[in-house]
Amino acid sequence: MKTKTTQDERILALIEPVAADLGYRIIRVRVMASKRAVVQIMAERLSDSQMGVDDCARLSRELSSLFEVEDPIDSAYVLEVSSAGLDRPLTDLSDFEVYSGLLARVELDRLVEGRKRFRGYLAGIDGENIAIDLDGEGDTALIPFAWVSEAKLLITDEMIKQGQRKKTQETKRRP
Repeated sequence: MKTKTTQDERILALIEPVAADLGYRIIRVRVMASKRAVVQIMAERLSDSQMGVDDCARLSRELSSLFEVEDPIDSAYVLEVSSAGLDRPLTDLSDFEVYSGLLARVELDRLVEGRKRFRGYLAGIDGENIAIDLDGEGDTALIPFAWVSEAKLLITDEMIKQGQRKKTQETKRRP
């Protein structure tokens, strides 16, 4: 789910080692077609899952240099490096464990019980399945991760409060 197309996959394979060497994890790569293609790259620091403006600039500079040499796009493009944001995409099985307890929307590549989209609170993982407490249902659903075509966190008041508490704690730790 980090990529959607073979071009996205080629770019991911090219940039992942560079990002890792700099201490970043690539969350998602998308090449958006328009007059001028846009290469969107979402990343986060390996150390704390954060991504500030300075981090984006640092990674962008390194990837720009790499793209000049490797030329992965055969037309003019704009490179956009960003954080995943609060409503981050969930692209690895481990994300469903890390963000357990938060509200998410999950879209599948097939119909399950007559629908492809599900919304609920993440309840971790079970083997290769994601566990989600679906809105309006009493049981926890297990969905094979391989069936997930897209998933992302949904912003809630509680999530914003958690973020503010985390930011306050980080500020207190700094000298």
